[in-house]
Amino acid sequence: MTDPADLTVTIVDGYVDEPAHFGVPPYISTYPRFTAGAVVDAGVPESNVVYHTIDELREDRQKWRDVADADLMIYIGGMTVPGKYVGGTPAEPDEVRELAWVAEGTALMGGPIRFGVGDENAGGQDMERKNLDYDFVAKGDIEAAAYDLVDSGLEGFGNRMRDNEELDRWAATGAFVVEQHPNHPDHLICEMETSRGCAYRCSFCTEPLYGNPAFRTADSVVKEVENLYDRGARHFRLGRQADILAFGGDGEAPNPDALRRLYGGIREVAPDLGTLHLDNVNPITIVGWPEKSREALRIIAEHNTAGDTAAFGLESADPLVQEENNLNVSADECFEAVKIVNEVAGWRPGDDPADAPTHGSDAANRLPKLLPGINLLHGLKGEREETFEHNKRFLQRVYDEGLMVRRINIRQVMAFDGTDMSDTGADIARDHKQLFKTYKKEVREEIDRPMLRRVAPAGTVLPNVHLEYHQDGRTFGRQLGTYPLLVGIPGERELGKTIDVAVVDHGYRSVTGVPYPLDFNEASMDELTAIPGIGRSTAGDIVVNRPYADAADVGVDADVTKYVQ
Repeated sequence: MTDPADLTVTIVDGYVDEPAHFGVPPYISTYPRFTAGAVVDAGVPESNVVYHTIDELREDRQKWRDVADADLMIYIGGMTVPGKYVGGTPAEPDEVRELAWVAEGTALMGGPIRFGVGDENAGGQDMERKNLDYDFVAKGDIEAAAYDLVDSGLEGFGNRMRDNEELDRWAATGAFVVEQHPNHPDHLICEMETSRGCAYRCSFCTEPLYGNPAFRTADSVVKEVENLYDRGARHFRLGRQADILAFGGDGEAPNPDALRRLYGGIREVAPDLGTLHLDNVNPITIVGWPEKSREALRIIAEHNTAGDTAAFGLESADPLVQEENNLNVSADECFEAVKIVNEVAGWRPGDDPADAPTHGSDAANRLPKLLPGINLLHGLKGEREETFEHNKRFLQRVYDEGLMVRRINIRQVMAFDGTDMSDTGADIARDHKQLFKTYKKEVREEIDRPMLRRVAPAGTVLPNVHLEYHQDGRTFGRQLGTYPLLVGIPGERELGKTIDVAVVDHGYRSVTGVPYPLDFNEASMDELTAIPGIGRSTAGDIVVNRPYADAADVGVDADVTKYVQ
């Protein structure tokens, strides 16, 4: 039997994306951290555990030696919702298979990949279970499988789910892995699990495959945050749950006291955190328990950082699709939930919370504290041409009522074994592909852009935008957080840096910005002409007439005061 103290372990993060779990950089999911904690708990020295992302292995072939030489190579990955990514590229099936071929020791695969693998990481396709040439595939929790495999001397394990007592140990112990992430410490956001499983059974979703909601205690989550904070982490997202409002309760009703312990505890152990965001909120919770939900939302808005998003799984505003897919919220109910979040948490730092939702010329120049996000899913059972019109009418109603949503996520279904959609597959999505493309373009043009102007009007300041890539003579970056805005800045600036930006213009899902505060004595022509009301001729005059004592001396008709401190 192999002594755990002698084992070397390499964990490869191929990234995950689930309905309630982000893991593509700049996010790090819970899986590699919990798994590292599990093998250490089983007796492997922390110094014997190596962590690599799939992007690291692509960029440096020498790191494949860690894959080949490890006694145990653990691959973690799986996409159960489709997405587009800037910070990293999820592993493709061929890459996952190559890892197993290269590994000379035991190869273990797990994570949401156990639900199925497609030909590529995209929506509108059927997913199949495949072992991809691994010695072992964890059909239960990858962290439990890793613990049992190490404990057995690499002889095997039973597929099982870990319990909360184990999770309390493994979550805290595995925090050390974040130090090995290439984005650590400044551009890494830790996904935090508060619960998993769901009380509802929507046809397409893999979250119910984890069972009914199983909640961690506030103390357990806070302890994990404390350990991550001690390891240099400063950005956290409470994203691993079906409904944050139900935390600490029965899986359906809100529990404001539990949220107060959770958020207050995090703020106590991580006093200088940079980001505290969340993800999923079930709108049916808000309309079912409006007063408790209002109290819970007030607690969140008091402790979080601005620009936070509560993703609402409306999925479809079509009553027929709702019925055939067991969707639990109607369009009217979702609208009411959007309204309540706006009224409670749609204020901006510097505004009076009682004035929420705040937007317009009198609002503070920051993003709102917490806004809803709307998830729309296509290719579901019963979808028809009218479905697309139902969705557009719902979104237009939200806008016309003066409310705000932070983002609208429109995607096509991925059909997994074990869900009700497995019988239908991706046939409807494929049949409606062209209709979907036309509708999506209309939403972007007619709803997204005017909504973005309301949420982040010209002059809105976005602190700490991390510069990520160059394109067409511009530099693009994002803040850390839930669904951050993509920001384009004129000129090619040094990548990897972080700057404050003021919004000057709007795309469909992105904004153009200039450095904040803008120094008119140093600003480039491209930066000056990006400001509304300043053309190239005026920008040229500004450059020629430098220097200026302050912005008032610039002497232009355009309002430039919002772009200076």
